[in-house]
Formats: sequence, structure tokens, C-alpha cells
Amino acid sequence: MKVLLGLSGGVDSAIAAYLLQKQGYDVTCCFMRNWDSFANNDILGNPLIQSDICPQEQDYLDAKAVAEHLGLTLDRVDFIEDYWNKVFLTFLEEYKKGRTPNPDILCNQYIKFDAFFQYAMDHGYDMVATGHYASTQQKDGFTYLARAADTNKDQTYFLCQVAPEAIAKTLFPLGNISKPEVRKLAEELDLESVMKKKDSTGICFIGERNFREFLSNYLPSKPGEIIDINTGKVVGEHMGVLYYTIGQRKGLHIDHEKGPWFVIGKDVETNRLFVTHHTQKQWLSSDQALIKNINWIVEDKTSIPQELTCKFRYRQKDQDVKLKWITNDSVLLSYPQGIEGVTEGQEAVLYDGELCLGGGVIDVVYKEGKILHDTILQRYEELRHGRD
Repeated sequence: MKVLLGLSGGVDSAIAAYLLQKQGYDVTCCFMRNWDSFANNDILGNPLIQSDICPQEQDYLDAKAVAEHLGLTLDRVDFIEDYWNKVFLTFLEEYKKGRTPNPDILCNQYIKFDAFFQYAMDHGYDMVATGHYASTQQKDGFTYLARAADTNKDQTYFLCQVAPEAIAKTLFPLGNISKPEVRKLAEELDLESVMKKKDSTGICFIGERNFREFLSNYLPSKPGEIIDINTGKVVGEHMGVLYYTIGQRKGLHIDHEKGPWFVIGKDVETNRLFVTHHTQKQWLSSDQALIKNINWIVEDKTSIPQELTCKFRYRQKDQDVKLKWITNDSVLLSYPQGIEGVTEGQEAVLYDGELCLGGGVIDVVYKEGKILHDTILQRYEELRHGRD
């Protein structure tokens, strides 16, 4: 079976290549180049912009060393235009609305399992493979996305928007292996270019950035007031509401008022950022959310249970939710126990035990039957007029 593996220049995809080779697959590696810092005006916030070798070029050299060490062919494919048009412009448009999209999910949706997947199919490959920590399960001829054995590294959250057709033709060699085992194998194989390389924690295919400065390359900063929702008082100045995330507590620079403080809301029209003191964290909590544009990785939607678990962000523990259908690709999730930091623009990913059933964008967040954002704005207006 001919398999095209995405080889990134990191240790995970390197060991994925080795495991596939060991299992007898006909493996070809492919390095994807998806970002050009100079062409894309990625200047501010880029710590390595003046380096002799750009990080992506170093990643390619590391991937090339792995492929040569394993005796595998390495192709190099350019998806820069696809990434800009489908991932990055979508990312920016969401931020302009005051929402917080997930670039890793967009990247998997439009690049790794769309552009790259189609490239593989067009060039005669039977399957694709990646170094994601995930697995698949076959039931009645349908391929379900399932959690990895290493629950600490499981990445099904980031794969929730991948089309079922692509899941069915994808191999996840790291599905039953732990991260420490991956590192150990890399050392045993003497893969010098990756065995001690740090994991990437930056933006998918872009890398490590000072995020606020990075965004300012594309969304100019516009300072404004930081307002305590409990008193209506101005407690600081922000650099631009678009740069902040619901639940954020660092980087607010509210120094004259003892904290910590948490971001609870953004008003893009008036450029106001709303925060709450840690003693009043009820403002972070919601009990319902409308989820839209759901990608279902199921054979039959009628078989989806009403009671599921959900992750509203990657590192969150599974949360119990009840599902109410709105349309074929939108649902209302209820969680009367209350959950903090459910954020518009981020992803709600649904699970039934070990199976990831898919995910969608958090569109509206509610508390006690009211839109939480509207409640925050109403509270501020009441305080403001009360002061007047």
C-alpha cells in the first residue's frame, strides 16, 4: 500500500515514518511549505526574522536528514497560497469580529487533510499519514476518529473538522504509542536532527511568535479602556480588544488594582475590554452554547446520543453536555453545571467515549437563557448610567 506521510521536521512525524516503514508500507515522505514570512509581512513579533536560516528551512533540513537516515524519498510541496487564502484570511476575519479561532484546526481542515490529502490522491497514493496522536476504529465499514492511547497527547480535538472521507484514508501510526516511547525510539534510531528537538508550540506552520505583535502586522492596534464589570470603573488600558481572549489573565497590566483579573468580554464597536476580579469569576461561567458548522464524523447522525462529553478547549477535561438539534450542522449544548471560559469562535469538540464524533464553532454563549455577551454590555450600561 502506497502511503504519503507528512514529514514536518519534528520527532513525531519522524517516528511515524519509521513505524510505517517497519509495518511494511511503501512510504514516501512529503514536506509542506505553507508560510513565507517576508511575502506575508510576518515581521513584528517574529524572533527569528533575521536568522541566516529561517525556521521552515531548518525544519526541511531536519526532515531531509530523517528521510535520508531511513532511506525514504522526500518530496517538497508548496501550499503557501492555500494556507493564506483558506486558513490565515479566515483566521484574521474571525479576529476582526472579536472572536478567537483555532489556527491548528483550520490548518488540519484546509491544508493537511484537504490540499495535502488531495495532492496524495492525485499522485496515486492509497493513504496519507501524519504524526498526530490519534487513532481510528472501524465499525460496520465506517472509519471513526478515536482518541490516542496517550491521553496526555491526544490530538483528536484538532482533527474535529477533518472530512470523514479523509479520516477513512488516513493512518495515525502514533495512535498506540506514548510520547516518551517516541523520544526513546528516536534516540535508539540515532535520528540526530529531531531526537532532542523541542515540540512546536507556535501557530501551525508559522511557528513561535509574540502573538500580540504578530497580529499587529495585520490588525493595527487601537488602545482603549479596560473596565471592571463589577464597578464600571476603568482599571487599565488595552492595546486593542482584538488581541485578547475570554478567560485571559496574563498581559493585562492592571498593576494598581490587586488581582488577578480575567477577561470576560470584548465590545469591538466601542473598543472596550471587560474584566472581572478573581473574586467575581461567575462572569466567566455559562450554561449553554450554540454550536454551528459542525463537521460530523459519523455514519448515521440519528445514532448520535443526546448525552455526550465535550471539550471547549484543547487541555480541558471532558465536560458532560446534552445535545439539542437545531439544524443538520448546528446544535444547542446545555451544561447546567456551568463551565468557565466557553469562547465564541473557538471549537466545541464532541465525544462518545473514545470516539470523536466531530466538532463545530462556538457561535453564541448563554447564561440563564440570555446571551452572555449582551448581559455584560447591559450590566456596563446600567453601571454607566447609574454613575451619570
